[in-house]
Amino acid sequence: MSELAITVLQFGLLLLLWILILSIIAAQGRDMMVSKRSRTRDRRNDKPAPAPHDSGTPATVHQTGQAPRPRPRRLVVSEGPLVGTEVELGSAPIMLGRAQECTVVLEDDYASGKHARLFPQGSRWFLEDLGSTNGTWLGDEQLTRASTVEPGDRIRIGKTVLELRT
Repeated sequence: MSELAITVLQFGLLLLLWILILSIIAAQGRDMMVSKRSRTRDRRNDKPAPAPHDSGTPATVHQTGQAPRPRPRRLVVSEGPLVGTEVELGSAPIMLGRAQECTVVLEDDYASGKHARLFPQGSRWFLEDLGSTNGTWLGDEQLTRASTVEPGDRIRIGKTVLELRT
């Protein structure tokens, strides 16, 4: 092999190494931004409601003036291979993934075996990622911990989109 070919090969490998390093740095930056957005969203959701200005009477939960939230009754697949599939919501958690023992078996190559869990707590439903490879998305944000799911929120696992409906 000629000296010129060896030099070109060395520069090619060096360039490939730098591309790899820069892609790792870019991925770390994206992960940090997702984490920062999730913390911001969590703080925004954890703020207590401002107390109404009342003439001496203590504020109670019943004085907020808000109508009670409708309780979701079903989980509907709105996009993906299982579009139109519906699951009635009860009091048991719902496992989502490709494994046959899951409540909703996703026919999606981007879903993990046991990808996510949807579970009730009180009158609300929560979604948590179970350490999946490609992540679970609630709206435009990737889950980093269990989060509340409201009716109409889009849950995305790979190419599959699910929604809670009343």
